[in-house]
Amino acid sequence: MAKSGAMKLWFSSAALLLLCCFLLPSALAEDRFYEFVVQETLVKRLCESQKIITVNGQFPGPTIEVYNGDTVAIKAVNMARYNVTLHWHGLRQLRNGWADGPEFVTQCPIRPGGSYTYRFTIQDQEGTLWWHAHSSWLRATVHGALIIHPRRGLPYPFPKPQKEFPVILAEWWRRDPIAVLRQSMITGAPPNVSDALLINGQPGDLLPCSSQETSIIPVVAGETSLLRIINAAMNTELFVSLAGHRMTVVAADAMYTKPFDTTVVLLGPGQTTDVLVTAHAPPGRYYLAARAYASAQGVPFDNTTATAIFQYKNAAPGCPTTSGRSSSRSSSGHLGRPGPRPMLPFLPAFNDTNTATAFSNSLRSPHPVKVPGPVTQEVFTTVGFGLFNCRPGPFCQGPNNTRFGASMNNVSFQLPNTVSLLQAHYHHIPGVFTDDFPAFPPVLFDFTSRNVPRPLWQPVKGTKLYRVRYGAVVQIVFQDTGIFTAEEHPMHIHGYHFYVLATGFGNYDPRRDEAKFNLVDPPSRNTIGVPVGGWAVVRFVADNPGVWLVHCHIDAHLTGGLAMALLVEDGGNELEATVPPPLDLPVCVL
Repeated sequence: MAKSGAMKLWFSSAALLLLCCFLLPSALAEDRFYEFVVQETLVKRLCESQKIITVNGQFPGPTIEVYNGDTVAIKAVNMARYNVTLHWHGLRQLRNGWADGPEFVTQCPIRPGGSYTYRFTIQDQEGTLWWHAHSSWLRATVHGALIIHPRRGLPYPFPKPQKEFPVILAEWWRRDPIAVLRQSMITGAPPNVSDALLINGQPGDLLPCSSQETSIIPVVAGETSLLRIINAAMNTELFVSLAGHRMTVVAADAMYTKPFDTTVVLLGPGQTTDVLVTAHAPPGRYYLAARAYASAQGVPFDNTTATAIFQYKNAAPGCPTTSGRSSSRSSSGHLGRPGPRPMLPFLPAFNDTNTATAFSNSLRSPHPVKVPGPVTQEVFTTVGFGLFNCRPGPFCQGPNNTRFGASMNNVSFQLPNTVSLLQAHYHHIPGVFTDDFPAFPPVLFDFTSRNVPRPLWQPVKGTKLYRVRYGAVVQIVFQDTGIFTAEEHPMHIHGYHFYVLATGFGNYDPRRDEAKFNLVDPPSRNTIGVPVGGWAVVRFVADNPGVWLVHCHIDAHLTGGLAMALLVEDGGNELEATVPPPLDLPVCVL
């Protein structure tokens, strides 16, 4: 009898322990609240003071640090003179497109003087993401890091670093970025390129009036740091390198990867990459540098180099330098912070597609994955430029007296301006969009030829969505075109992560290229660089109902119309349907 009682006690204890294991993660989750005040702030860069739009007066904006499972509420208060929305880049926002943020896609903008609280739960995501404005060109200065730690008590799948640092890459204009965009929209010409690249809000030692504020990453000899690199640049893909050290890539777009060592990281706008760096070099000061990867031939780009300093604690004078001599001056010739001149890293040439391709092809999931299949809905879409014909004059300053444009499957995407697409879908409002986005190009041609016939250069404007059945296995082939010029396009799908099955150059041919699919350990991403003059194949399960924007994350291309949207239908029960809109959703007005 005693033995039976002991057994019952043991089973009860085991059951209780098992129950605790299931309940503990949710019990440890927290509710987090932030207030983001969007406001005008006076800052100084490149020897000039100017007013920019910031969040809470910070540039870059505040870092959000949460844990997997946390519930987050962020009240956005718009005290600026422009309309604004905020997007939480890479968050899936399951069934909750109302918190996704792209203007006139999932919400109407927050007008000056208004506010809106974004509410969402972090569900089975961890790693480095970021947040940014998704209205006009405000994200040039309205952006920041979004760091999701593993559930409390759970480790990283790699040795825990001693320190972690966000590294946010961006661009800087000497003018208001909104004015740069407006000039482009009036003239029809591509927008002016930026005047400088930035690391954590600063150009670095190589540009005038900048060395005193160069970003410093403090490290201790022998310790390992996790650098969470974010490309928040508006229009520029970037190579990043660190002098004197190798980097171990462990994650991309908040998805863990099979670790690999590299001296160069490539990030398109919107992408993030986590790297481990061990401070094993002789104690000193070393440049972390970023420079453009400009894949389009003959197109202007920002050719500056941004720098930060990877600085060892108590680095002794006379440490390694680019010239072998110590100096108290920065490499720009301006009197900078005390210490020897940092060592510059090797950076690839701006048109080094081989290095860009080698890096992208190195990304793999850490373990074999179950790739969804078979495919039940497939989209083959061209991505690239277009030119709108018009009469010569001040409004036709694009190439050969045209207006610059862009498109997917020859449709140049137009946003509504009276109601958001998600509201129109949810409330069955007619006349806002059509659901006939073509699943294949309307005209087949040699997509990557440098001599595409001129009649194919002019797209058609429209607000066309592609309807997807809930639970469908969706495969999208993104095909770059040679219209005007070929260029690598970082394509971002809101509301989803997807497996990248393959990329390649030239025209995609399923009979030839399906054999190249990685169905074992493909990387999972939310933004994929479609190779210049090439293609990319991605696949995912449509398990997130709502309206989700698909677009090039180079904003000059997005504003030209390089976008479409997926309309993912509700499933068969309440837990497979879009949640009702929040009561404080911004009101749409003309």
